[in-house]
Amino acid sequence: MGASELNKQAPNIFVWLLLLGMPFWLPAIGGYTELGTRAVVLGLAAMSLNFLLGYTGVLSFGHAAYFGLGAYGVGMTIRYLMPSTIVGILVGTLVGTLAAAIIGPLIIRLRGVYFAMVTIAFGQVFFFIAFRWNSVTGGDDGLSGWTRLPLDFGFASIDIQHNARAFYYFVLVVFALSVGAMAWLLRSPFGRTLIAIRENEQRARFLGIPVDQHIWISWVISCCFVSVAGALYALLNNFIDPRALYWSQSGDFVIMAVLGGMRSFWGPLIGAAIFVVLQDYLSSQTENWMSFVGLFFVLVVLFFPRGVLGVIRRKVTS
Repeated sequence: MGASELNKQAPNIFVWLLLLGMPFWLPAIGGYTELGTRAVVLGLAAMSLNFLLGYTGVLSFGHAAYFGLGAYGVGMTIRYLMPSTIVGILVGTLVGTLAAAIIGPLIIRLRGVYFAMVTIAFGQVFFFIAFRWNSVTGGDDGLSGWTRLPLDFGFASIDIQHNARAFYYFVLVVFALSVGAMAWLLRSPFGRTLIAIRENEQRARFLGIPVDQHIWISWVISCCFVSVAGALYALLNNFIDPRALYWSQSGDFVIMAVLGGMRSFWGPLIGAAIFVVLQDYLSSQTENWMSFVGLFFVLVVLFFPRGVLGVIRRKVTS
């Protein structure tokens, strides 16, 4: 690897070193392992949204629906069908992805605020189903009475049920597989086509690109990975309630992506980490913690439109 290639890969290496060592350095600065796990899970959700928003140029306020479907999928699988963490994640991901694939053709012709509003509407449908179907989902009380289970490989078992550090590294493996797949897709001709659609949809149509089909595929991929994040989020808490499906959760994902920096690969992860840390600290100090997060978000949008990662890049290159 040459010097130029090493410099190009330095940010990626730095991020992975931070993630790999997080259970060790985070407690040293006053954090705890579960906080790091939450940051990674929500970072995956924000990066999934950014796949659609930052690289395709389509804003969705309904991603919480598929985040919640992934969460309910894993919880209901473990409680009602099969006590298996891996099977639960697969089922949760499949449920969220299928729902997105079915809804996609109904909304892909819309653009701008119309697309965003329709995604909210569909998301609220799933929210009210979870809220009202008390006998299955637990309604407003949430789905409880289940827990994540150890990973049993026959010849060995990993206790992610009681060992917070082991669960963190399990989440990190799933995160690595997911972001690796996203990075590969974005570097492929398909990913370059998405960027072309984002930059100039009309010109992309003139070039013969099936724009609506590409947006549908991008939508399904984005919702697939956010479903994975939802499943991990439910496993982290051993609990899920309808708030995970509410439109405000989608707003949090958008805030994370914008805070860290849209149109950048690692920006949403940085935004999620900032959001999670601010939420954890401020919520212990005041009930109005969201007001302070909102103020911070407004300041970032006004003065640093490229997000925190954009500021860091500008400082490094200047």
